[in-house]
Amino acid sequence: MPSIKNCDQYRVKPGEEVDLKKWATSVKPVYATKEEYKDLLEGHVKRLSDLQELLYAAHSHAVLVIFQAMDAAGKDGCIKHVMSGVNPQGCVVTSFTHPTPQELRHDFLWRTTRALPERGMIAIFNRSYYEEVLIVRVHPEILEAQALPDDGNPDKIWKERFRSINALEEHLAANGTRIVKFFLHVSQDEQRKRLLDRILKPEKNWKIQPSDIKERGFWGDYRKAYEAALSKTSSKHAPWYIVPADDKPTARLIVSQILVELLESLDLKPPTISDARRAELDDMRKALEKG
Repeated sequence: MPSIKNCDQYRVKPGEEVDLKKWATSVKPVYATKEEYKDLLEGHVKRLSDLQELLYAAHSHAVLVIFQAMDAAGKDGCIKHVMSGVNPQGCVVTSFTHPTPQELRHDFLWRTTRALPERGMIAIFNRSYYEEVLIVRVHPEILEAQALPDDGNPDKIWKERFRSINALEEHLAANGTRIVKFFLHVSQDEQRKRLLDRILKPEKNWKIQPSDIKERGFWGDYRKAYEAALSKTSSKHAPWYIVPADDKPTARLIVSQILVELLESLDLKPPTISDARRAELDDMRKALEKG
């Protein structure tokens, strides 16, 4: 079933200093035709569906999947295609946009903490608490709305936020939540083509805003912010994967295979049936068989 020979090649090792210029945005596709791609993805989706059902039944673990990327990198499409076969009862997708006034009155982890998955569930964060060390770092004026104490050391806040993030993820892992984080790595030229496509095709016009074009001017700043976040927060229990995303099908196959391998590593099994429960089931069977 696996279509990617070694997904670990995309994993950021704990303590590794990330230079995104050295990480590929495109790789040789593992499929030869569209039909082959569809077959591979359908195999992953079917396996994910089976594993998600076991996860829900076992109720022993939760899974948190985080997607981060530059605009037009394909987060929405990746979530849609990869999770298309998962039972909606066992999976919740949350997209985090600009914080509300209420959220700004709390610490930066508060709004995302409320959306964490309970055991048996998969939670997908389309953007996440990492925005607080990404866009907020690129646009520090956003901090003014957060009314944080001023200790005269503006650089200290990023170290503290990385520490808080690592502590949260370690706590979640210790309590049964498996975490996997994907950075969809798209090239600046591929992003330009996708944004232009959104303008030229009327059915995609709703996907683009003037702010998307403006943010391209901060490409270098975002790259540095991502490099810092990826370097400081990839751990054994909450790894980052840098997924080459110039080719959307390849990105989806990589993501889906990593998710399959994560769920398989949990060695999930259906709940054990007690003798009392077996007797109860036998009584119910007999009653039904009598009509």
